[in-house]
Amino acid sequence: VQLQASGGGLVQAGGSLRLSCAASGRTSSSYAMGWFRRAPGKEREFVAAVSWSGNSIYYADSVKGRLTISRDNARNTVYLQMNNLKPEDTAVHYCAASRTVFSASSYYDAGRYDYWGQGTQVTVSS
Repeated sequence: VQLQASGGGLVQAGGSLRLSCAASGRTSSSYAMGWFRRAPGKEREFVAAVSWSGNSIYYADSVKGRLTISRDNARNTVYLQMNNLKPEDTAVHYCAASRTVFSASSYYDAGRYDYWGQGTQVTVSS
């Protein structure tokens, strides 16, 4: 599976961006999808995740109410709508796919994800 992330850019605080992650290759399998990010000088952190069916969705506390994850399985694409962006959202954002997340807690674990995209830069100016 290959993942291609896009949609990053430079916005002012309070602005919005919509990230996309298109999957290609063996997309017939059922993958959970997640977004992670790494800010300069910081560890990679979980942002949001969605199950294959879309019925289970998880967010980091820092983004709840501002970011929304969704997926379109017909298009093999997952989205991250980012509203009310803050300077602390500045980071390279990565999408990832997993066949091995089952429990709720496993969605937050980067080690459970099998495939990763190349990342897209989000920069929020104050």
